[in-house]
Amino acid sequence: MPIAILALAVGAFGIGTTEFVAMGLLPQMAGTFDVSIAEAGRLISAYAVGVVVGAPTLTALTHPISRKKVLVGLMGLFVLGHAATALAPSFGALVGARFLSGLGHGAFFGACAVVARKIAPPGKQGQALALVFTGLTVANVVGVPLGTWTGQQLGWRATFALVGVIGVATIAAILALVPDVETRTGPLRSEFAAFRRRQVWWTLAITTVGFASMFTVLSYVSPLLTDVAGFSEGSVSWVLVLFGVGATLGNVLGGRLADWRPYRTLAVGFVAQMLVFAVLFLFAGNRVVAAVGVFLFAFTAFVMSAPIQTRGILAAGGGAGMASAAMQAAFNTGNAMGAFLGGAAIDAGFGVSSTALVALVLALLGLLILGEATRVDKNGRAPIDPALAPLPAQRRRGVRGSVEA
Repeated sequence: MPIAILALAVGAFGIGTTEFVAMGLLPQMAGTFDVSIAEAGRLISAYAVGVVVGAPTLTALTHPISRKKVLVGLMGLFVLGHAATALAPSFGALVGARFLSGLGHGAFFGACAVVARKIAPPGKQGQALALVFTGLTVANVVGVPLGTWTGQQLGWRATFALVGVIGVATIAAILALVPDVETRTGPLRSEFAAFRRRQVWWTLAITTVGFASMFTVLSYVSPLLTDVAGFSEGSVSWVLVLFGVGATLGNVLGGRLADWRPYRTLAVGFVAQMLVFAVLFLFAGNRVVAAVGVFLFAFTAFVMSAPIQTRGILAAGGGAGMASAAMQAAFNTGNAMGAFLGGAAIDAGFGVSSTALVALVLALLGLLILGEATRVDKNGRAPIDPALAPLPAQRRRGVRGSVEA
């Protein structure tokens, strides 16, 4: 793989750290401003809403600009958002700062996906995407546990300040390593044309609902581990290492499966998630089950990451850039949905472990939507046109619509 992938992965590392470290530091952030855990969950939703708003908007606004300049500009916005987060004087200001931090997230990953596929060797586009997302999964092995520990020792503001420094390092890496390749596929209207394809909307629905299951539990993983499983606060960062390891291993496997059997990977992944969440709901009070459950729901979710991205790009045809950004918007809509539904279950008095039951239902819904999308495509009413998808290697292998996408 070209070394430029490393620069993109550094950015993914920073984004993955900021997105997931908030879950581990939620009690500390709530305590600073004297708000409840459920209310502090708004910080997670605010970041996700920033992604949803920023992904299509910034992708459209930056369409005429070279992808390299876009990547640098978006990471500059990321740095600004983290400076505002670290200095936030009130809870309302912190919510706004988290929204600002998320604005460039979707457009950054959308640009990364297009650049990575453009510079990847033939037949390895899925693996190139997975390598970019390896930065995100490594963030869960290193960045999130270290950021959680730093926040517990030095305060959560120090954690977000350090994440801003990662953003500065990413800008330097992009300037030094990423080639200024031509990645635009046509006028902006051709990007938006992707949204006339039914399978694009089916894929966005699968992503939103299905991946909300992971965030329903992950948003409240810190109180789940301490209040239900009985881990000490200091142990939370170490248990989160298991989440990172599971995410990394799942991402590596998912990258290979994305070039082979994306649909089957998604179907099996949702079924596996349902089993994991069922066990976690019933036995979360056991420390071993809770720790293994954190590993497994990360593994199953990230096995599906590259395949669902592949499905989205195939469905979009020529509008791959906007579709990739929209996928990030959908992913973070699921983030906001999961945080909201999990918080609602807790506020209703069902306890933190009830988030796993809500997650099970969402995973089931994701599987049902996937099944219906595939049925519609098989019947020929909303086909994915492989001829328009920028996947020459997969076309040579005989990609057959969404049955294998």
